[in-house]
Amino acid sequence: MGQRSANPIPYQPSELYGSAEHLCLQLQDNLAEQVRLIHQATNVPIDTAVLSKPSEIFCYFAYLADQQGRRMTGIRRSTQFKGVLKSRLVRLFTDTLKIVEDKIFKLDQDFDLLVSGSSVYILRPNGFEFVGRLQSAVLNSVRANVRMIREDLQYIDFAAVEDYASSHPRAARYLASIRVQKETRNIDKQALVRLCRRTGVAIKDVAGKVTVEPGHVLGFLEVLDRRRYEVELVKDVHERFRASSRHRLGSRTMVGGSQDGTQKLVTSPIPMTSSEETDY
Repeated sequence: MGQRSANPIPYQPSELYGSAEHLCLQLQDNLAEQVRLIHQATNVPIDTAVLSKPSEIFCYFAYLADQQGRRMTGIRRSTQFKGVLKSRLVRLFTDTLKIVEDKIFKLDQDFDLLVSGSSVYILRPNGFEFVGRLQSAVLNSVRANVRMIREDLQYIDFAAVEDYASSHPRAARYLASIRVQKETRNIDKQALVRLCRRTGVAIKDVAGKVTVEPGHVLGFLEVLDRRRYEVELVKDVHERFRASSRHRLGSRTMVGGSQDGTQKLVTSPIPMTSSEETDY
């Protein structure tokens, strides 16, 4: 993990990740429920019979503890198990090669994720999503996520959003990501409406609330998740894009209060890091 970055970045279910990343997630998060069950399990019975059906083993884990009794759990998707089962192994015996009849299991060199008392550190997002059964987790969390987001955006009618996301995993992932980011509280209604219209998301006002038109729920969630945007690099040409992956660089804020009534633009510093440092 240390080869990626010194500090892990928060895991977002809607993000498109590479094969190896350095991410983190709170252990108490609903998305970590399956992982939490593995980490907190005690007195796990030993069942050697399970090795008679190695193709059914989907992961393996190890409990690690230091002298202070602090425990960490390493979890890995068992891809190597199945790989060995489909191969023929031989060994050198005296001066001949013989096929190995015994069942051989190959362990990996590292884990897909490490679990501490409070956090899940994710090296391979695909492994975490497979072990954590993420698709089921995000679908089961739709109602709770909508309830939490609605508290910050009371001017939005989420009925159509909740109904659609309950049966569509991509929309459910967007909702989970929006909830994880915790950046909905200060979203301005007029700014949201303008961005929806500029990026082709059909909405309407019903009794003072923003209502999403049928067929535009996913686009609306992309706006809330900061994935739809517009650029004008060519004069008088407004190009619209959808971002499958994005990384926040900084922000700008208008601050008022001067004697002449003017506002000042305050820009948060953007780290001047070479973009090639993230090209891996």
